[in-house]
Amino acid sequence: MCEILLSIKPEFVNLIMCGQKKYEFRKKPCKQNVDKIIIYSTNPIMKVVGEAHVETVLIDKPENIWNITKEESGIERDFFDEYYRGRDQAVAYKLEHIVRYPEPKSLADYGISTAPQSFCYLGPQYSPH
Repeated sequence: MCEILLSIKPEFVNLIMCGQKKYEFRKKPCKQNVDKIIIYSTNPIMKVVGEAHVETVLIDKPENIWNITKEESGIERDFFDEYYRGRDQAVAYKLEHIVRYPEPKSLADYGISTAPQSFCYLGPQYSPH
């Protein structure tokens, strides 16, 4: 089991939490197989607000990823195209079992002092449940 903490903009966090965004997009896959994502909402929230299990990880050309995910992407095509401009690979984490924490947690609860630019791996010792 591999957990990562992902930094995600608050507007996307909200879409994930309400079920409109079922995929989280990244430019590069993690080196390890990820089965759980801890969701860190970036500025101005700056808290760990929830988690999601990873149903599957899709890695393909951006056009193919868009065709698979567009109905549940939670984003507009223009945003997707701009994000992957000049890239020949797209990564989409299919999220399931999404949980919003009743009380947001700090990064310190996970042994982290600063938010990761994109993501960081978490060890089992940092799961504050």
